[in-house]
Amino acid sequence: MSRRVVVLDYGSGNLRSAERALERAGADVTVTADLTAAAEAEGLVVPGVGAFAACMAGIEELGAGPVIAERVAAGRPVLGICVGMQVLFEHGDEHGVVTKGLGLLPGGVTKLPAPRLPHMGWNTVQAPAGSVLFAGLPADARFYFVHSYGVTEPAALAAAGATVTTAHHGTDFVAGVERGALSAAQFHPEKSADTGAALLRNWLGTLE
Repeated sequence: MSRRVVVLDYGSGNLRSAERALERAGADVTVTADLTAAAEAEGLVVPGVGAFAACMAGIEELGAGPVIAERVAAGRPVLGICVGMQVLFEHGDEHGVVTKGLGLLPGGVTKLPAPRLPHMGWNTVQAPAGSVLFAGLPADARFYFVHSYGVTEPAALAAAGATVTTAHHGTDFVAGVERGALSAAQFHPEKSADTGAALLRNWLGTLE
């Protein structure tokens, strides 16, 4: 049975590529800004590309923050992708400007301390035992990243009860996070070929 998934359209993100990838993974997908649909879907995907501040502005203009928070509080699955993952944290610091995030995960987003930015291309990840998103994927599976900012304190996030998957570019950073109904990926599963499709299928398997 296909799962009803909404990809939230708040003016940012690879909406159509995310839609196609989720459909290939077996979901019944709607791309919409309708908050009632976002609240009622079996799964909600929060995409995002570009700047943290611009994504937060779009979410706030739509009034989507409370809907995302209420889903998480009620145990209804949410998947954040790229900057859609980053806005789930408490704040983002870009170019010296700190923007408040949704605060659903502890910590902040900062510039990666790496000699070459953006971190763009394929990279491996280190997923812990017990991860649902990465279940069944080989240890050398690669995912497609495009970002200059990230969450660089994975240990603090793990201490807060999250299942944290890391990758390395200049430093270890959070590549994936799972806590309760909330899942997120810094990479783009919709651009990550077969490994990304397997991860999306794993996420769809958590939908009731």
